[in-house]
Amino acid sequence: MAITFIQQKKRQKYLLIILVVLIAISLLVVWQVFFTKPAPVYVPTVVEGPKVEIKFEVLENPIFKKLTPFNPIPSFEEETGRENPFSPY
Repeated sequence: MAITFIQQKKRQKYLLIILVVLIAISLLVVWQVFFTKPAPVYVPTVVEGPKVEIKFEVLENPIFKKLTPFNPIPSFEEETGRENPFSPY
């Protein structure tokens, strides 16, 4: 019987150490979250670059006038798909 009491004391000793470590970690987290000053926020200044000018005269070129938009998609003349797409073949 003496062996079981010694094992229980060892187990309690390890559990006490684990408890102390967990309390220390939780106190450290609480300290970091609530009691430390936040880092200063860096706000970058706006640097203006060169002004961008778009030359729309380029679009008046005859090469661009020859370009056509997309080809129209023909409409479906046949019946598409099946009545119930989930039914087996």
